[in-house]
Amino acid sequence: MQVSAQENTPIITAPRPGDALQGVITITGTSQVDGFASAEIAFSYTGDPTGTWFRIATGSQPVQDGILAVWDTTSISDGVYDLRLRVMSADGKTLEAVASGVRVRNYTPVETATPTAFIPAATPFPTRTATATPYPTPTLLPPNPAVLSSKDVSVGIGYGGLAAVLLFLLLGVYLWLRRKP
Repeated sequence: MQVSAQENTPIITAPRPGDALQGVITITGTSQVDGFASAEIAFSYTGDPTGTWFRIATGSQPVQDGILAVWDTTSISDGVYDLRLRVMSADGKTLEAVASGVRVRNYTPVETATPTAFIPAATPFPTRTATATPYPTPTLLPPNPAVLSSKDVSVGIGYGGLAAVLLFLLLGVYLWLRRKP
């Protein structure tokens, strides 16, 4: 069953919070918002205090009630994860939708699922606050101590040429002395 997203709000319709997942699963929902620039699907360990997210897929085209990504859960350990749909707009705003508590169960038995409340489309979704993504301030790199000037290159070529001429002269003198009776 697909649910329409509220206007200008990203949503993950499947998997739902609390669902048990095995193998390759399809993540569906809507990433179409005003000024869409790109979207990203990522997962994180539920309750991870570091806030680390692992990218599943990115998209440059908006999706309306369709497939957002395909996720192979066999490459991660069994556990409880959160899925995040992050949509970036052209004006720099970021909108998110999170499906919390999806259970990956590839290598352990699936316990009896506790039903979670599913909010129908007629019920308003919790308000999501758009936050601007801060961009880091660029800093200058320190000067490179291995930089060669054109003068250094010219001097190096001059000394190399002088050394080659001297070696040829020495070789010539040596061969001339060996030929003398």
